Amino acid sequence: MPIIVRLDVEMAKNKMSSGELAEKIGISQANLSILKTGKAKAVRFSTLEAICQALGCQPGDILEYQPGEGAGKSDGNNRKSAE
Repeated sequence: MPIIVRLDVEMAKNKMSSGELAEKIGISQANLSILKTGKAKAVRFSTLEAICQALGCQPGDILEYQPGEGAGKSDGNNRKSAE
């Protein structure tokens, strides 16, 4: 997937552990780990907002788009707009 999650970089800048961030934003350490490793399929805006607030950063500081192999290809899960 061409979306790179740089949450660990922002956490290091703030000297914050996964446990501390998970507690501050109200999600489990397991779910934070899934997000941190880039294995998440989606992220709620409310979670993204809480992360940015806790780390004092912008969404672009933790999410990056890097086009590469597979970019633009459909995985079969695209939704059609209502006609």
